[in-house]
Amino acid sequence: MGLYVAKRLLWAVLTLLAVTFFTFLVFFALSPEPAVAICGQTCTPDRIDAIRHQLGIDQPFLTQFVTFLQGIFVGRTYGDGPSAIACTAPCIGHSFQNGQDVLTMILSRLPVSITLAVGASVLWLLFGITLGMVSALKSGTGWDRTAMVIALAGVALPNYFLALVLQYVLVAKLEWLPYPSAVAFGDDPVVWFQSYLMPWIVLAFLYVALYARLTRTNVLDTLSENFMRTARAKGLAPGLILRRHALRPSLTPLVTLFGMDVATLLGGALITETVFGLNGVGKLAFDAVASNDQPVIMGVTLLAAFFVVIANIVVDLLYRFLDPRLRTVAR
Repeated sequence: MGLYVAKRLLWAVLTLLAVTFFTFLVFFALSPEPAVAICGQTCTPDRIDAIRHQLGIDQPFLTQFVTFLQGIFVGRTYGDGPSAIACTAPCIGHSFQNGQDVLTMILSRLPVSITLAVGASVLWLLFGITLGMVSALKSGTGWDRTAMVIALAGVALPNYFLALVLQYVLVAKLEWLPYPSAVAFGDDPVVWFQSYLMPWIVLAFLYVALYARLTRTNVLDTLSENFMRTARAKGLAPGLILRRHALRPSLTPLVTLFGMDVATLLGGALITETVFGLNGVGKLAFDAVASNDQPVIMGVTLLAAFFVVIANIVVDLLYRFLDPRLRTVAR
């Protein structure tokens, strides 16, 4: 087990290194010149060269990439002389727009994105699996058709449309909820819950549809297996058969999907955060793209890649728990 985890961690490091390299290459080759945007329209060529040197973008690509990696592990210094800016490890750069440390900016927004991802994931797991199970057990009935209509609506309705409808109905018309704001749980738990309820529902609605359909398909396939007929022939209680023999194999594909979905949301729920005005990582990425703030975009991209890689490792370990056959396979 220890060797398996060590191999997975090694592959995770190599994957993150590859993502970093190609992301850096894209920004180096395709992004507009940031020094010109920072300096303004009336800037002189000498001033532009000075800004490029201060930002560290006047070097060849490989030099910049090695310096960037060095900053992650040991820190780096931007520019030289009295105007030099020190960046302690782990350093992933300074914002071109406000000069703030990118990692500090991301970490200050991360609690909002984590709250959105965790709250929404609880809702879509609870309702998605429940709808899927009911639909599978009541296949062909009104329950099944109702559940699938809900699932179809979740796939068809865009997030921003549902967000605007909920805001109009629950906030403007009925005044049941306040307009969402990033209130800390410790400051006011009730307002915190009310502020995040609509974003949770909007984020979860699409995933409820996907998980319900996948659960229904997996459970129906499992119920038709030979071992299920054997369990019924032995006289086992229906509830026990459902929990132990039907649900557990059906959850295996959901584990992979869940890991990737949560990891993606931890990297920022761009549309939901933007529509509701929540200052999470997704909103930070949106603002960075609009202003061509390359270090911030780079930092958010690496954060999302990090969460996806970690989610893959966790999913692999959960597979070995859910499917005992994998524990005997040497890797």
